Amino acid sequence: MTTAQFLLAGWQWKPEVLGGCAIAGAGYAALARPGAGRALLFAGGLAVLLLALVSPLDTLAHTYLFSAHMAQHLLLLLVVPPLLLLGLPAGIVARVLARPAAGRAARLATNPLVAWLAFNGIMWVWHLPVLYEATLRDDAIHIGEHLLFLIAATAFWWPVVAPDPAGPGLPAWGAFLYLFTALVASSVLGIVITFAPPGLYPAYAAPRDAIGLLPLVREGWGLSFADDQQLGGLLMWIPGGFVYSVAMFGALARWFAEPEEDEEEWAGTGSQVEGLKVEGRSRQRA
Repeated sequence: MTTAQFLLAGWQWKPEVLGGCAIAGAGYAALARPGAGRALLFAGGLAVLLLALVSPLDTLAHTYLFSAHMAQHLLLLLVVPPLLLLGLPAGIVARVLARPAAGRAARLATNPLVAWLAFNGIMWVWHLPVLYEATLRDDAIHIGEHLLFLIAATAFWWPVVAPDPAGPGLPAWGAFLYLFTALVASSVLGIVITFAPPGLYPAYAAPRDAIGLLPLVREGWGLSFADDQQLGGLLMWIPGGFVYSVAMFGALARWFAEPEEDEEEWAGTGSQVEGLKVEGRSRQRA
């Protein structure tokens, strides 16, 4: 099998994924009245979700390459949720949160401390070899893992993206620290995987090669079992860190754009002085 043949034949049109994306898209179109920019962001999130779960990347991730699985996880944790949240109009979020039960649950899940601990805890726990190997053996566990990733990542990004104007959105300096500490947690996991002895995830050592792809992976692409594990750790460490860094720079830009307290006080004082001057001139004319 050649690379081109695999890229054409490696798609898996999973009905649960296609159906879920179709329902999300239809619900968005029916309930939201977004501008073109927000609609494109939401559609982009759904497109990346499909790419992660039905494209040849999923075939590689599930059977052949730990590094492909790590790339898939990064898409589900760091790309899909922010795009979907950025695509949500504030109005639709407000309508959902106006319902008491939904509002209480959402505000608890998106509390910055709760969201940070859940997101990073889930990321670390599911990369323990015993649980990771279980996802490769059992499709139900694998689906559950992906759902947990999406839910936890949505809660994690919520305080940063803040689609709810009345929600627990972090101030700019808080968002920077929140993202920086998450970057450290992710990088440490990436470093541990990168420098661990080969064999951390033994399922990839001799995968069941039902479609005859393994010779291409090992010889054509030059990815040995050991190199694959190192590449997976590097993906979490460097490209994953890049996503956090971009978000951190966005928080910094917002921080520096905010007016200083002294400037606000001077602006308020200036307005009061100007008002007194106008009032004085009016009295003189009278």
